[in-house]
Parts: sequence; C-alpha cells; structure tokens
Amino acid sequence: MTKTILITGANRGIGLAMTKLYLDRGDDVVAVCRKSSPDLDSTEALVITGIDVAEAVDVQTLREKLSDKHIDVLINNAGILRSTSLSDLDFDAIFKQFEVNAVGPLRVVDALRDNLKSGSKIGMITSRMGSIDDNTSGGSYGYRMSKTALNAAGKSLAHDLKAKGIAVALLHPGYVQTEMVNFGGEISPELSASRLIERLDELNLDNTGSFWHANGELLPW
Repeated sequence: MTKTILITGANRGIGLAMTKLYLDRGDDVVAVCRKSSPDLDSTEALVITGIDVAEAVDVQTLREKLSDKHIDVLINNAGILRSTSLSDLDFDAIFKQFEVNAVGPLRVVDALRDNLKSGSKIGMITSRMGSIDDNTSGGSYGYRMSKTALNAAGKSLAHDLKAKGIAVALLHPGYVQTEMVNFGGEISPELSASRLIERLDELNLDNTGSFWHANGELLPW
C-alpha cells in the first residue's frame, strides 16, 4: 500500500537520500525545505519550499497547504550545527540551534497533528550528541543541548500520542558524510537513510519513545 511520507530538510543530505529511497519503493513524498535543490527538483516528490521550521508563520503555511492530506510517516529531519565551545560561547548560535533543532520539530508536529491518524509514525532525527550519558568529550554546547531537548520532546510526544495510535522514534543517523560536517563523516547519506527507514518500518506502539542509532543499537539517554 502506498504511504505518504513527509520529510523536512529534504533538499540535501540525509533528507534527500530518504526522499529518493521512499520514492523508489513506491511511496508518495512531501519534501519540505527552505529552498529546493536541482537534485530534489528532479524527483517526483511534492516539493514545498519556503518553510523554515523555526518560523511560526512558515509552519502555519505548511499546515494550510496540507490541510486535507493524511500523513503516514512524519520525519523531522531539518537541523543545523553551529560551533559553540567553552572558549567561544556564541549565545545567538546556541539559541538558533534550539529554535531549529528542538522547537522546530515540535512546532511541525503540533501543526500537523490533524494529518496524523492511528497507525501514523513520527521520526525525530536527533543525535547521540544529545545523550548525556554518552557525552565523553564535552564541547558543542548548542548542538548537544538542542538535541537533548529534542529527545525530551520526542519522549513526551511518544507518551501523549500513544493513546491515538501514533508512535514516535528518536533516531541518530550516524556520522554521515553531509555538508553539515563538511563531508567528513563515516557513512554515506544513502546508507544512513536506508537504516533510518528500517528503524521507522520497525517502529510501533510497543517500542515508541525509544532512542535508536540508525544501525539498530539502543542508545542511552
């Protein structure tokens, strides 16, 4: 059965790779981004541009555009990484990461709640850098804090939406070769995307609220 998948940050990297893989298996994809790309435009996805997940007016526009569309899988993939070390605490950069990485996904879920029905799934693309227990190197204050906040939001959503039959996963994609890390990652966006889709396929109401590595490993909070 064809499913409708919505992916934010779909114009490049992991989001673009997931878009292509879902399309390849016959699903419909709503690709949401601030600005499209030639690679995304060349696909058969329904592309919705001009959407910054940190901006309430943009997310409201997204809600209006999708008012009558059922969403089977909502993937909050849009995110940013800014360098914030103890010797260079750029608080504007820290706040911006909170707006995009933590508040933005929650804003999107809230706006699209009516599009989600029993059996729908939500994937929050987070990071193991949001794990407090796994933090063995310090630094990256804004990114770590924003992803920890995203994990907290995802866990609450898992509880609040379970009665409605909607499952939520917190998903670490791995260290991926994307522009965000200057293409210095360990795995390709395509491999990461395929693993993330496997985790979402396995997501259900029994394992909702779990924090997974894309390779299937359960991660500590």
